[in-house]
Amino acid sequence: MNHPEAVSRLKPLSVNDLIAMKRRGEKIACLTAYDASFGAMIDKAGIDIMLVGDSLGMVIQGQQTTVPVTVDDMVYHTRCVSRARRRSFVIADLPFLSYTTSVVAAKNAAKLMQQGGAQMVKLEGARIEIVSFLVDQGVPVCGHLGLLPQSINYVGEYTVQGKERAAAEKIIEDAHKIELAGAQLLVLECVPAHLAKQISTELTIPTIGIGAGVDCDGQVLVLYDMLAIGTAKRPRFSKNFMHDAESIEAAISNYHQSVKDGQFPALEHSF
Repeated sequence: MNHPEAVSRLKPLSVNDLIAMKRRGEKIACLTAYDASFGAMIDKAGIDIMLVGDSLGMVIQGQQTTVPVTVDDMVYHTRCVSRARRRSFVIADLPFLSYTTSVVAAKNAAKLMQQGGAQMVKLEGARIEIVSFLVDQGVPVCGHLGLLPQSINYVGEYTVQGKERAAAEKIIEDAHKIELAGAQLLVLECVPAHLAKQISTELTIPTIGIGAGVDCDGQVLVLYDMLAIGTAKRPRFSKNFMHDAESIEAAISNYHQSVKDGQFPALEHSF
């Protein structure tokens, strides 16, 4: 485990560092972050990626879904997190309807990067033309397949995706298309572990799993879920790292080490 003082002296991570971690078989640890105080704590613990997720709609704003989150919300919270960043790589979500066209996506990505300080933007679904356009403009992109929270009003419920053969094949196909379009990372959310393993093996870019089994190249959890903070029920794929920890710092460090050692997620956190 990285010692906090040693982490503070390390150079800031780039996307090339994350790709190199996949190549050498080192697991990538990621947590969501929404403010400078938690951001500094996460960064100091050695977490590789801080994801400023539109999950802030639920855990910060008290919304029922991520849909109400705006670009301005994302810029504000990304700016708070990026100010605390010393080493971690910062990714920000493009929120609901902020990437309806390639040009709209580019304008909003510019806000997240120029005003918010993000190093990469993440968007949901197989929006291949938009991914390609953003990459052509020099915007690093993280894809997101499986459960797509921004589509909750369309799909009706948060449930595991890719259980049927046709659905699994579509996710595999979309993953390859996203990589070919130039994306440099891919989040896989709530898909069967065997499917995530296949995708992670076939792609050259790193996969970051959440409810997708231990064989992804990295793992991400919502910070508030792994700290058992909030009023909502903790998802099955998450774990309460505060249970055996003496402090928040210790819980984050335990999560970091559990991901690096391949101990999290366990079978009970997978589908």
